[in-house]
Amino acid sequence: MPERIDFPALLAGHTVVIEMINSGDAGLPVLTQLLRVVQPALGATGMAFVEFGPTGGRVIAATGAAEWALGRPLAVDDPDTVCLLSGPRVTQVRVSDLNGKLAGELAGSGLRRMVVSRAEIGGHTVGSLHALYPGDDEPGTEQQGVIAYLASCVGHMYGDQSGLPVHGDGPVVAALADGLAVVDRDGHVRLWNPAAAQVTGRTVEQALSRPLPFPLPPSGQVRDHRMPDGRWLRITSGDLPGPGTLRVVTFRDITDQQRRDHDRELFVAVTSHELRTPVTVIKGYADTLTDHWDSLTDVDRRQAARVIGQRANELARLVDRLLSSAAEVGPGDDPPTPFDLGEALRSAIVDLPAELRRRLVLRLPSDLPKALGHRPSLSTVLTELTTNAGKYSAPGSPIEITASGDGHLVAFRVSDQGIGIRPEHVERAFDRFWQGESGDRRGYPGAGLGLYLVRRIVEQQNGWVSLRPRTGGGTVAEVRLPRG
Repeated sequence: MPERIDFPALLAGHTVVIEMINSGDAGLPVLTQLLRVVQPALGATGMAFVEFGPTGGRVIAATGAAEWALGRPLAVDDPDTVCLLSGPRVTQVRVSDLNGKLAGELAGSGLRRMVVSRAEIGGHTVGSLHALYPGDDEPGTEQQGVIAYLASCVGHMYGDQSGLPVHGDGPVVAALADGLAVVDRDGHVRLWNPAAAQVTGRTVEQALSRPLPFPLPPSGQVRDHRMPDGRWLRITSGDLPGPGTLRVVTFRDITDQQRRDHDRELFVAVTSHELRTPVTVIKGYADTLTDHWDSLTDVDRRQAARVIGQRANELARLVDRLLSSAAEVGPGDDPPTPFDLGEALRSAIVDLPAELRRRLVLRLPSDLPKALGHRPSLSTVLTELTTNAGKYSAPGSPIEITASGDGHLVAFRVSDQGIGIRPEHVERAFDRFWQGESGDRRGYPGAGLGLYLVRRIVEQQNGWVSLRPRTGGGTVAEVRLPRG
């Protein structure tokens, strides 16, 4: 150990560190450079800095004979950790006086003494700076003074949010559920907490000293921003007090909230549009019957009653779809059981509207295997598929229902000869409220809920449903269920 510290070398090296900071460097590069210039000036064999958080410490920077310790954790209840965090702020420690595992590791590397100083901010310890020596000679008071000064410099780096803490696990910052960043006057990140890394997918190393991955709103304002991957973030910002021009930014993922808001707005729009037509027709015919009963013929009255009945049925089905789409649709907790698919299809057809039944062509094999699922829900599935087929095909054109089975699956198909479906729409058609047409140009009524409900019901029975264009024109809807 040298009798005196090489102060010219220390000052020259410290100047380099300050220039790095002035050039925009931060975090680990600056801290590591500080240790590199301090080690020879103090005559130390190695230098290390331990960053402390609520769950313990970790060696985040090390040089010389201490490089092997880089990344080593120190548990919060480790005896060596307790020793380092208690007592005077700066002290000399004989390795043999330590009682934890660290003591053996240090001795095994030929290190016998160290000068330690805690780096603190407002009485809160953020880390500890260590100068390590191989001999038994006690370091002088000058070494302790320099280490204490340098630990204060490191503490200032933490207080200035210069890319520290490295692991973002300060007791407050790490506990935040929202992403938190501190940016400098150039918009470069100076602090990046764990939640920020989780929300954006950018690690601390990828984020520090770089611009934010989203626009920075003016101080005191809130902005919703859509990321390139489609996720939405809600971002707020505010100026930090003090002489610097730092700004704190918080953000959270609101993708689910945006989706719920969109679904709610779409639900209101679709519901108001689809309910308006049957309600208007029912009211119109009811008013006609009330105001002109005596002047109407029996044929006119029957026709009005028939239209009111048809529109009331449409209204009931629409309300049922809307309620089902907002709730859990399916068999609930009832276990799937084998059932006769052919018989279930024939029974379900009986409940369809008369004009739709007249168009159906049923071709079911006599040896159709049983399906495994929930028979009562099949009526809803068939109603939606046949209604959809009838809506998108010419009145009076046939709608064919066929079925088949193999060793694992049983399937039935609903085929129409209508306008068909574009290949790029075969999956989107199952989205809730999706319509092939939109706005005032829509030529076909509907809320866009039928196929959405069908897919939910079928998949809850471990089956699946698909759409495909029909050869010769039209659409084929196919439902596959496990064989019973």
